[in-house]
Amino acid sequence: MYRNHRAAKRFFKKALRSFHVPLPRVITVDKNPDYPIAIEKMKKEKKMPLGIQIRQIKYLNNIVEQDHRFIKKRVRSMMGFKSF
Repeated sequence: MYRNHRAAKRFFKKALRSFHVPLPRVITVDKNPDYPIAIEKMKKEKKMPLGIQIRQIKYLNNIVEQDHRFIKKRVRSMMGFKSF
């Protein structure tokens, strides 16, 4: 999904506005080139603290899928009992 830097900026503003979460040290995002642009603009506007670092991972979705692998294995094996 394509996301321009203005949409990324809106997303980060909304994420940082939540009161129940402290300010992060590191923001992990995928390799979309619009995220660093949005973060730098927010830092220049003083809407994001300067100490926050950005970490870009090329295949961020793969990490999420690997995390759910064992859950999927367990759930799929239980689905077989519906046939009884």
